[in-house]
Amino acid sequence: MPHLQFELNKKVSDESKEEFVKEIRESFSQIMDTGTDHIAISLREYDKFSLTIGRVNPTDDICLMNLDIREGRTIEKRRELALKFMEIVKHNFGIETKNQYITFTEHKGEDFHLVEKYLATWVTGEDPLA
Repeated sequence: MPHLQFELNKKVSDESKEEFVKEIRESFSQIMDTGTDHIAISLREYDKFSLTIGRVNPTDDICLMNLDIREGRTIEKRRELALKFMEIVKHNFGIETKNQYITFTEHKGEDFHLVEKYLATWVTGEDPLA
């Protein structure tokens, strides 16, 4: 169950959030070759000076992303996902890609638990809740 966490130093509308999570969920499913029902997304909004990236002016809009995913995806797939997420953040929230930072943390499938079960190791084309 990936947990995709997004932290912004700005407030955004509920409509923007709704479109954003839809695009994030669909993109993750497509690029990472998995279903959508197990994808968790957190979106946190902070005050302007509560997030920083060393290369960015502290008054600029910033997005930090921490993507907890299961092991098994190639660096090419992770890079494809990172660039896609950066574009989605830019399109929905107006945050320049140079003002975004992504960290991937990989876990064994058994580290992700739902009420039905824990997840298995990722395999191509899976439906993890089946």
